[in-house]
Amino acid sequence: MMIQAIIGALLIGLVLSVLGSGGSILTVPVLLYLIGMQPQLAIASSLCIVGAISLISSMGFIKHKKVSWPHVLLFGLPGMAGTYLGAWLSSFFSSDIQLTVFVILMLIGAVMMWRNQSSRYQAGKLNIAKILSQGLAVGVVTGFVGVGGGFLIVPALVLLGGIEMSLAIGTSLLIISMNSLVGFAKYYSLLSSKGFEFDWSIIAIMIAGGLVGSIAGQWINQYLPKAVLQKIFAVFLVLMALFIVTKSII
Repeated sequence: MMIQAIIGALLIGLVLSVLGSGGSILTVPVLLYLIGMQPQLAIASSLCIVGAISLISSMGFIKHKKVSWPHVLLFGLPGMAGTYLGAWLSSFFSSDIQLTVFVILMLIGAVMMWRNQSSRYQAGKLNIAKILSQGLAVGVVTGFVGVGGGFLIVPALVLLGGIEMSLAIGTSLLIISMNSLVGFAKYYSLLSSKGFEFDWSIIAIMIAGGLVGSIAGQWINQYLPKAVLQKIFAVFLVLMALFIVTKSII
């Protein structure tokens, strides 16, 4: 199990570093099918792993002043409230419903990766009402299915928040960490009260492996075109979504 955790963590960190997003959407399938966790524990553990990796990764952006703190508050505070709400809502739905929503998100992520529009986003005018509502919505999704939502946060920050791409990545990482860790705290409370036990050794290995994978991804980034990698990952997401659907049916 430890070997599977290390391999999965390296893959997650690699994808996150090379593509700028998408790594967190692999965390739940890795925990489910490589590690063998129960669905609700996998979703909760994913939030802890994604939150920790994003927080540590954001430190470099903070150091180089590549984070917009007003946008962290504008998007992050409603996002934290939404994540708490999403985690609370999860207690009223079966894990099958959560996985169905997760598969839909994987397919949306695949389409966005395939279209490769991230480099074409142009900063729009700040729309406070929309960015607050978008932050809340992304937070609910994060809490409900355990994904960071970077592929939704970055375009929202640029198009609705009016900031440049150079600031959007670091700002997004900090928002993801805030949302994810709040969501994990709620899940921990809910699941612990039901007698679920978290595998902290697996969580620690996944966090450490994810950070190592992100370093390797920075090296790969120098030699392989990002557009090609995004299309490969888009196909991989579709195949993974089909795999989850098949496993759920069987």
